Amino acid sequence: MAAVDIDVPVDMETQICNPEDMERQAEGFKEQGNAFYSQKDYSEAFNYYTKAIDASPKTASYYGNRAATLMMLRRFREALEDSQQAVRLDDCFMKGHLREGKCHLLLGNAMAASRCFQKVLELEPSNREAQQENKTAETLLEFERMAEFGFEKRDFRKVVFCMDRALAVASACHRFKILKAECLALLGRYPEAQSVASDILRMDSTNADALYVRGLCLYYEDCIDKAVQFFVQALRMAPDHEKARLACRNAKALKAKKEEGNQAFKNNNYEVAYQLYTDALAIDPNNIKTNAKLYCNRATAGAKLKKLNEAIDDCTSAIKLDDTYIKAYLRRAQCYMNTEQYEEAVRDYEKVYQTEKTSDHKHLLKNAQLELKKSKRKDYYKVLGVGKNATDDEIKKAYRKRALMHHPDRHSAATPEVQKEEEKKFKEVGEAFTVLSDPKKKIRYDNGHDLDDDGCSDGRDFDANNIFRAFFGGHGGGYSFDSSPEVWIKLFGACPYCQNQNDMKSNLVKLLEMPKSTHLHPHPPLSAVKSTNRASVLLFPIQIQVVPYKNDQLTSLN
Repeated sequence: MAAVDIDVPVDMETQICNPEDMERQAEGFKEQGNAFYSQKDYSEAFNYYTKAIDASPKTASYYGNRAATLMMLRRFREALEDSQQAVRLDDCFMKGHLREGKCHLLLGNAMAASRCFQKVLELEPSNREAQQENKTAETLLEFERMAEFGFEKRDFRKVVFCMDRALAVASACHRFKILKAECLALLGRYPEAQSVASDILRMDSTNADALYVRGLCLYYEDCIDKAVQFFVQALRMAPDHEKARLACRNAKALKAKKEEGNQAFKNNNYEVAYQLYTDALAIDPNNIKTNAKLYCNRATAGAKLKKLNEAIDDCTSAIKLDDTYIKAYLRRAQCYMNTEQYEEAVRDYEKVYQTEKTSDHKHLLKNAQLELKKSKRKDYYKVLGVGKNATDDEIKKAYRKRALMHHPDRHSAATPEVQKEEEKKFKEVGEAFTVLSDPKKKIRYDNGHDLDDDGCSDGRDFDANNIFRAFFGGHGGGYSFDSSPEVWIKLFGACPYCQNQNDMKSNLVKLLEMPKSTHLHPHPPLSAVKSTNRASVLLFPIQIQVVPYKNDQLTSLN
């Protein structure tokens, strides 16, 4: 049986449109897109322009219209691509060149924008829009040059100023935003820098520059571990990102040096800690917060090493970097107290107390104010040349020394000016001894109380001569010494005639060139000494003129 061929009907809708139908359909889509564009429904306008392009992909105006819509949707890179396609299809399409130039401007490419506007002016020299936009491109280029120069000079405020002006034109330029954010971070304006970087990352989570700026902000806020994570992420996105690589290396080095210094300090190895903090400070001068802490840490180590002036300087450096750093104010104030710069200490403690009104800070302030009040009086400890923890014996020894040093009879041959000054010092020594040798007065003085009630204000109630005689056991008027050798013993620790042989030889033979045949009795009467000034005889043995004194108890100086 022969096979029979059967025609099977195919259920297929075949739509074959000729080019004229396609162009007509594309034009309809374009008109619908224009309607939505007029209504500011840019999303629907974009859809219909896309349909028009699909129907007629060789029509330049459709790409131009869709580019305009994408610009309104702030999708500038896509708009740039459509504009470039439009002028590729029609090199004389002026609107296409204008839109391409505007996209370049918005994306921060001023030179490319200028080329586009120049092309429009070649086609239509009188085109005012192209002329104006070309001037804008030139202005943008100038701001770029100024910003580059400012960054090289580390004038970050100028860079931020220029980038603000540039972004008013090139609002979609990530490069300008990143540069601004970096400079904000370098200026310590971290929240602003973080905000700019975050805006970029919301649009492009893989942007290595934005990741770097986020890490930089954390790094400068002393959040080093988190900062390193962002630097590493930026390097994953862009392995050749040199700034991220350098910042990552600095962050790790800074953390290591700081931790080494802290450990050395805990181990009481202050010299090593001091040097480690110094090394850490050299790593990155731009890291304000971390360096402020390093300066304060070095000041603490310096104070332990008794480098108080250097410690004060370090605290001042820390405060310059971070004027809210309370710990630096407290450390500097303590150093001021230790160096008796009480006014400066009070100023720092006042600053601290105004910021943090705690009981501890109030106590520190009151103590500094008390020391300041005490410092404005005569410092009796300095007058006697002793420390504030001096014992009674040390105070007595100091008085003995200073009283003899400044006694007016010792300076009888000096000029009237010198005599007056020495008499003043002699009185101050007596005044200081009277207060510090009296337990009650000493306590009141140490506590900063006024001594008026004790009758010892400004030395007006002191008689230095009486104090001197009472201390040395003398008698008589004026400043003269008692003529007996016993008083001399009290003053100088030995009788002028009975000192040991070696001392006498040094004091008399050497200075007076006394002949060896001269003999002195241990206690001859003063008639044995010829001088016009008794005090000078006793105070200045060099003026003594010795006459032979015969007695059974002769002592020979050899």
